[in-house]
Amino acid sequence: MAIVIALQLFVLSSCSLFSKAVDPRKDWTVEQYYEAAMDEMREGTYETAIKSFEALEARYPYGRYAQQAQLQIIYAHYKQKNIPEAIAACDRFIKENPTSPAVDYAYYLKGLANFNTDLGLFSFLVDNDLSDRDPKAAKESFNAFKELITRFPNSNYAEDARYRMEYLVNTLAKHEVHVARYYLKRGAPLAAANRAQYAVTTYAGAPATEEALAIMIRAYDQLGLAQLRDDAARIMQKNFPNSTYLSSTNHGERPWWKWW
Repeated sequence: MAIVIALQLFVLSSCSLFSKAVDPRKDWTVEQYYEAAMDEMREGTYETAIKSFEALEARYPYGRYAQQAQLQIIYAHYKQKNIPEAIAACDRFIKENPTSPAVDYAYYLKGLANFNTDLGLFSFLVDNDLSDRDPKAAKESFNAFKELITRFPNSNYAEDARYRMEYLVNTLAKHEVHVARYYLKRGAPLAAANRAQYAVTTYAGAPATEEALAIMIRAYDQLGLAQLRDDAARIMQKNFPNSTYLSSTNHGERPWWKWW
């Protein structure tokens, strides 16, 4: 019995000791939390920094530092290439802080996170099947940047967003044209025409629309749709009068699209 009582006393005293092991940050101010987390960011220990910012937000859930902590969490996930987590954190910030002066930065980071995702757009160069390629990340990046420059045209991030949107338009147009060419080569002119037309109407002005028009013309010709073929040909000749696709008109009396 004495042994049992002794053990109970030992357990109780141990619990008492553990209960006294308090969090050293218990009395920290929000500024101390933030500076400690920023030191971890500067050291590149992003996972630790994320936990510190989350602790700050849990302790001080309102105010400027809480918002800044959320932004730093986004950036830390981005630096670690945790793209889904970074995007989810962007969406959370935008939803919870729609009037924040930093919401433009959240849109920018969302666009940037998607922009740097491995889109796989050009892996079809060694792949036989293009039909299931979906450049979702590129489209979401474009939409985030578009939202940024539409809502905040004077943002410090707007100019870079515009440059990246231009690149994305060209990339997405090229993707559609490659898929259209794939269908045309495999005897599916209707599918080829639809994808090429989508490229022309959605990404007007992109360099790849030149080839998209050429594909449309040839596909409509194969389908026996003379009116659509001739309409596309007129657009081609008006917008790309020096196109290499038009250079084969000297092959006798056959139309150039028969030779291309």
